[in-house]
Amino acid sequence: MAGGSAADEFRRRHDARRERVQTEHPRIGKFLLAVFDDPPSTKAWSRGAAGENALGQVLEPIAGPGLRVLHDRRIPGSRANIDHLVIGSSGVFVVDAKRYAGQRPQLRVEGGVLRPRVEKLLVGGRDRSSLVGGMHKQVGLVRAALADRPQVPVHGVLCFVQAEWPLLGGDFSVDGVSVLWPQRLAQWVTNPGPLQPDHIAELQWRLHEAFPR
Repeated sequence: MAGGSAADEFRRRHDARRERVQTEHPRIGKFLLAVFDDPPSTKAWSRGAAGENALGQVLEPIAGPGLRVLHDRRIPGSRANIDHLVIGSSGVFVVDAKRYAGQRPQLRVEGGVLRPRVEKLLVGGRDRSSLVGGMHKQVGLVRAALADRPQVPVHGVLCFVQAEWPLLGGDFSVDGVSVLWPQRLAQWVTNPGPLQPDHIAELQWRLHEAFPR
């Protein structure tokens, strides 16, 4: 299920907090839990799960023999995961779902003449370029898993759910990573390409083995 591991982590943290508060404050524990919400670090897991699930609902209806989708894949040797892997005729798409409701992703370019050109990702006016670095790591892992298939394109995508976008245009790339919204991603992954359904199925199985559920 898309967002399943993030939802599990939220429930684990939420339940652990409830147990801790009720143990430390047996008389007023229920009152404290009713008045004070989970900390932001815990609620972030719930928001992340909702974003991954919303993107999964966009991808599921278009999946089929020519477009395979893997959700919530574990990175071996790490507690991290890959939100979505989409395998279509135009290549493999490594997709990280981000939920920044009402905030606008933007590209900022600094330097370029006398200084080195630097591209930054802003979301709601804040520098979120670390998301781009994280996506580069995921793309590198997927390319390593397909090392004997160097001809297969691997695309890194940051997909912002419920973000604010301009009426015209809007999607862009930062340091080789595409930044867009769910419907735009659905259009992109269905573009025609050279990979045939049997090749797509083989790639799906290879990635399923490399990045388990």
